[in-house]
Amino acid sequence: MTTSAKARAVGVNHVALEVGDIDEALEFYGQFLEFELRGKHATMAFIDLGDQFIALSKGRKQPSDDERHFGLVVDDKEAVRNVLDKLGIKLLSEQFLDFHDPWGNRIEIVGYEGMQFTKAENVLKGMGLDGLGKSEKAINELTNKGMDPR
Repeated sequence: MTTSAKARAVGVNHVALEVGDIDEALEFYGQFLEFELRGKHATMAFIDLGDQFIALSKGRKQPSDDERHFGLVVDDKEAVRNVLDKLGIKLLSEQFLDFHDPWGNRIEIVGYEGMQFTKAENVLKGMGLDGLGKSEKAINELTNKGMDPR
């Protein structure tokens, strides 16, 4: 580790989303996401994302998000699109897979294969996702940064 005047951001450990009710939020997100619950109590729940997690926190009071959103990376974006369609959840964009959860959190679903974001092979294997690949575009973007994932 080097000492400098500034720290380098190296990743996101978790994101906290405020919801009205923890059990209702787990039920809602469980309709389109397969996840393991890391922990839960009356005012918080933690959904594992391998080496990261989402915290659901009881007590949302602000209005629905407009542009502020949370981008959630999934292994199968179209599976989420299909479930959202069956649930009658209105998409907020024609270009992206964005929607509001029941508490006004704006969620964008993005596919792992097209993102520069990568998970280490041991993390993917631990999540049961070994073999999950990247698109050529994402590989090229990463390679241009000196981060070839192959």
